[in-house]
Order: sequence, then structure tokens, then C-alpha cells
Amino acid sequence: MEEFVDKALEYASKKVPYAEARYFSSEKNSVIMKNGTVSATGFSRDSGMAVRVIDKSISLAAVNIPDWNVVKSEIDKAISRSSSPGRNAFSKERTVEDTWEVPQKKKIEDVQSEERVEMLRSVDAILAEQKLNMRILVLNDNIERETYINSEGTKLRSVLPKVGFYSAMGYMENGNYEQGNVQFGFAGGYEALKEWKLEDVMLHESTVLKNAVHASKMAEGDYDVVVGPEIAGIVAHESAGHPSEADRILGREMAQAGESFIKKDDRGKKVGSTIVNLVDDPTIEHSFGYYKYDRDGVSARKRYLYKEGLINEFLNNRESAGRLSESSNGASRSSEWDKEPLVRMSTTYIEPMDHTFEEIVEDVNEGIYMKSFTEWNIDDIRFNEKYVGREAYHIKFGEVKEVIKRPVIETTTVKFYSAIDAIGKDLQFYAGTCGKGDPMQGVDVWMGGPHLRLRNIHVR
Repeated sequence: MEEFVDKALEYASKKVPYAEARYFSSEKNSVIMKNGTVSATGFSRDSGMAVRVIDKSISLAAVNIPDWNVVKSEIDKAISRSSSPGRNAFSKERTVEDTWEVPQKKKIEDVQSEERVEMLRSVDAILAEQKLNMRILVLNDNIERETYINSEGTKLRSVLPKVGFYSAMGYMENGNYEQGNVQFGFAGGYEALKEWKLEDVMLHESTVLKNAVHASKMAEGDYDVVVGPEIAGIVAHESAGHPSEADRILGREMAQAGESFIKKDDRGKKVGSTIVNLVDDPTIEHSFGYYKYDRDGVSARKRYLYKEGLINEFLNNRESAGRLSESSNGASRSSEWDKEPLVRMSTTYIEPMDHTFEEIVEDVNEGIYMKSFTEWNIDDIRFNEKYVGREAYHIKFGEVKEVIKRPVIETTTVKFYSAIDAIGKDLQFYAGTCGKGDPMQGVDVWMGGPHLRLRNIHVR
């Protein structure tokens, strides 16, 4: 299909004011292990070309049959659709020509299936020794190759390798059950496993679940709460990233995933304390959501969604930016070659400051330290939310004390960010898969932050 990219663009450009052609291929490996037994191994290869055209509206043609007559026919259908009145706003952006590739120290291509299985066996052995009742481990990798050109003159080629790990664990004793999951993601090769230190992480997580089974609940009430980077990350992703997506703000996501509490004229509106800065940045080296240019051919950059507690910037692709009469900030992503590019997050996090963990805790007289979560929920405008602790402790007179069971924070986005009065310097990231669109598109992301201290939060 790649050989048709130039020809497809040339053909479409003669018939519409704007056209682009994108060839995309992926090669994926995966191993799934359940309770020590390999339940599945797989390899898949997929490729195809998408041609997007704009006339009176925007239309997409997707084809993976290497026959020019078929390609031309699909482009003609897209051109016909785009002649019908609709939305055709598309921001003006500078053109670029570039070729980029994320380097690998231990190349995905050099890792055999048996080696992937052994990687999981070593992790499972640790969990089995801890007598965890449920152990699901997944190791996967993917190499994405893309060629992108448009009628304005942009020409891009890229190679993006990624490695991912996911685990779901459960422990039961005397009828009490606790569960948790851990996910890692890395743009690069299998050197990622040295970075992750999976054996140490799994040993710690199994201990967390066993301790939680024996723990007791804290009394319901208002407490000072310290949350760890994992919770800071899910909060940032759900209550800042999603509501800052411009297409959601403009109502496009209404029927699928809801709306946003943020309105298009809300920039400058207060949502948190003045020390809160919340960022989405696709350019962080080796991040799971890394890219140098987005699916619209726009250079990626760091975006401040909330700055000093105020709504600052929306996530935009060229379509949403055009509707808002502003420039794109490079937030266009799609999961596969045949999917429409949408406004998406990449790495979303709360910016660190200068407090140590000890400094954050020492000023808490009676409180809770919620290090990680086992459950979360948020409404469809991303305002009312709930977070349930997995690893959590009682704080007494500035010291972390006994383990406590599943503390629950139920709050709002504004209350959460407004309650923050101290931010740590220990920035950490966690991988995830973000879902959006219809048909659903799952894309790789990081989310994170440092430790945060919140004052007077209701916990039950």
C-alpha cells in the first residue's frame, strides 16, 4: 500500500482544496499468562492507507487492498461525501519535512517468543510464592511505521517501537478478597524491563494486597490526605485531560463519552489552588504516549491545561482548532490506519514542586496516606469523582502508621485541586490505555505526578 501514497495524494489534490494521505503499519507480539500457564501467544501484522479530504466537509477513505482501481474508487467516495455541506474548519499550520525514529537498545526484532515467556515466568514465580490466588500477566510489543504527506507540503516518516506490560492480581484469605493491577509502557525496546524492575514491583504489590486483606477501615470523616503519584496521575488524566479535549468541549463526544464541565469561554477560570500546574506533553523521551508529530502532521509540544490553578489551554487537533479560530497544539491521534484522528492525550501529569515526602507528611496531624488506587469513577462531564485506595495508611502526628482498608474519596474536580497545599518533587509516571471514539480507539498514554497534600477532604 505504501507505494500508492504519493499517487493517492496527487489524485485527491486535483479534486478538493485539501488532501492528505497516510500509510500506517504495525507489527505486534503478545504473551498472556494466567496462574503460571501460557494461555496465548500471538503475532499480528496490519497495514493500510487512509486518505482524508476536505471540501464542504471532512471525509476519510481507508483502504488496505493494493489495487489502484480500488484505492481510486474509495478516494472518489470520500470526495463525494465531502461535497455535502458540513463542518470543514481546519486550522492553518506550518509545513514540515522530517524523518524520525525512537531508538532501541534491545531491539524488539531480536527478542524471541520463548524469551518473552520466560520474562513472564520469572514474574509469576514471585507472585505464586506469595500465594496470590489470581495472577494474569501480559507482555506485548509493537512497531509502528508511518508515512504522511499532505497537499500543503508536509512530508513525514516515522518508526515508533513500544513495549508494554500489564498485570492483574488477586488475594483471598478467610473470605476477604483484594485485587490490584499494574501497567507499564515504554517507547523503545526491551531495555524497558530493566527500567521497570518488575520482580521488585510485583513483590511489593503482592505484599500490599495481603496487608489490605487484614486491614481495618478508618472512621468516616474529614481528613488531611496525602495522595501518591499513581492517584495524582489518574486524577490528572480524568479530571483535567479529558475535560480539556476541545472536541469534547465543543460537544462532539456528547453521545459517546459525555461532555465537559469546561466551556469554550472558560480559559482563565479558577479550578484549583495557585500551586497547581497540569500538563500534557507528548515529547517526554520514552513515554508511552510519545510522538514527535501528531496525526495531522503538526509538531508536538508541551501543553499547560491548568496553569497556576486556572484553565489555560485546550487540547486541539486541526479540526477543533479551526472551529475555535486558533492553532493546533498537536493533539491529533488515531489508534489504527483506518481510524479517524481525534483529539487525544499523551502524557498528562501534575507538575512537581520542591517538597520531599517527609515534609509533606510531617505537617499532617490526623490524616490518610493513599498511595495507590484499586477503583475510580467519574461522571460524564468529568466533575464529580471517586477514588478508592489500594495501598493506604493512617497518618498520625506527622508519621505514617498502620495500613488501612480501602479509603474512599468522593469529591469534585474543583474541590480536589483547590484542596492541594503542598506538591512533592518526586514525579513518577504510570502507563494506561485511554479509550475514546466510536468505533472505540484505545491509545497508549502515561499519567502521573508527585505526592500531593490535600487539606480537609471527606473520606469514607
